[in-house]
Parts: sequence; structure tokens; C-alpha cells
Amino acid sequence: MHRPTRLRFAAAVLLLAAGLSGCSSIPADPEGTLDRVSGGTLRVGISPNGDWTDMSDGGEASGIEVTLVEGFAESIDADVAWVEGGEEQLFTRLHEGSLDMVVGGLTDKTPWVNKGAITKPFSEVTTSKGIEKHVMATAMGENAFLLELERFLLNQEGAP
Repeated sequence: MHRPTRLRFAAAVLLLAAGLSGCSSIPADPEGTLDRVSGGTLRVGISPNGDWTDMSDGGEASGIEVTLVEGFAESIDADVAWVEGGEEQLFTRLHEGSLDMVVGGLTDKTPWVNKGAITKPFSEVTTSKGIEKHVMATAMGENAFLLELERFLLNQEGAP
């Protein structure tokens, strides 16, 4: 090998090694959501929506998605702090980082895709309008957290 070729080869190997050293954990959470909520508190925005999500006057959450969120929280040893509000308010808070997730009978046609990362559909329901594919939302970029939630949802049986 000629000297210039060896130098280019060595430089390429060093660049590759430097690039790979930054890839310590994929997927990653730039804000550390999964690590923070595991064994801690999961902050969930809830927008009331019939059987999917509801809040009583006493602040008790109930519904299909509430049961799923509480099961997920238990799987990562987290407590749930529910924050009730309208979708616009909740997605703004999710985008700003003061919430970890938003639930509210959302479907894959939600207009809030620019404010949150949408899970893969976890339930399909046939309605008079056709098939609704239900999803939840997490903070954008928190991919390890999103993946952990999707794994949990994928393993749930009996969701509508």
C-alpha cells in the first residue's frame, strides 16, 4: 500500500471509530425520559373522551387508555400523575417537556403529529365512520421511551 493510501485508510478508520463511539445506546432519549420515569413519576396529559379516557370530579382517571397507562407505569415501576386538559393545551405542554405522554382516545389521524411522537396503533375499532386506529402520544425524540411504551402496548391482550 502506498503511503497516501495508508493515511487515507487510517483516517477513515479513525473517523468511523469516532462516529460509532457516539452511538452508545440506540434508541436514545435525549432528555432521558425512560430513565427519569422508571422508578419515578410518569406525567400523563388526559383529555376526556368517552370510554377511552375520563376524569371524575374527584380527579380519578378511568377508561380503556387509563388502564393501559397504569399497566405501563407498573411495568416500569412508575407512579402516574394525571393532568387533565384539552388536546391543544396538553400537546403544547408535551412539546414543551412538562408532560411525558398524552392520551384521549386519539386516532392515527390526529392533527397533533407536529407536537408529539405518535405510537403505532394499539387498537382498531369499527365505528359508523369506518375503522379507527387508536394511538397515544409521547414527547418527540424520546425514542427509547416510545419504544418501551409500544412494546408494552403490543403485548396487551383484550384491548378493544
